[in-house]
Amino acid sequence: MLRVGKECSDNSNVSTLVGGPFNKAFRDALLQESYIPYLKVAVAGSPVPMRNLDDRMTVVALLASEAEVAGWNSEGLPRDPVSSENGAIVSATKRWPLMIDPQLQGVAWIKARESSRLQAVRLGQSELLRGLRTAIVDGTSILIENMGERMDAVILPVLRRETLKKGGREFVSLGDDEVEYSKDFRLFLHTKLSNPHRSAIDPFYICL
Repeated sequence: MLRVGKECSDNSNVSTLVGGPFNKAFRDALLQESYIPYLKVAVAGSPVPMRNLDDRMTVVALLASEAEVAGWNSEGLPRDPVSSENGAIVSATKRWPLMIDPQLQGVAWIKARESSRLQAVRLGQSELLRGLRTAIVDGTSILIENMGERMDAVILPVLRRETLKKGGREFVSLGDDEVEYSKDFRLFLHTKLSNPHRSAIDPFYICL
């Protein structure tokens, strides 16, 4: 089962719903007791136009179609409900997803899903900066595997999307250089730690 954690998706403010690496029962309770009541009055006291705004609504239905979930399953995402929810969160979030994945199921799914556009590296490897530079400029994806509890300072500007505009183009600091930033760039983070401790600022920039 793939797990992700708190403050995850900017799509329909679902980050307020899935605020932690919760089990299925707790997520369902949050959905029915907090989020659906909010959606029913969110538009000036009227409900958000959406089908099945009742006890049939699910996290996955808020974020993805059945066809998308079937596609993720064909790429290797486990078929259990929590993994489907987390796959939807990883796909919808505007923040960089950090996968809590001791069994490497999520890593296998991302590698299949991103396929030829993905590089996989680890913190401390000499390939890290070169791989990040290539992915940022070319608008491809990079997976940083097997992270510990500390974030390397060199990737913080990328993590925080601290871009600056020059001549209509966007750049980001990477080491001692500034590299052109493609909006198609994707960053995936992974840890084998089952309960990693993150700093107080991390949830503002990553989807745990």
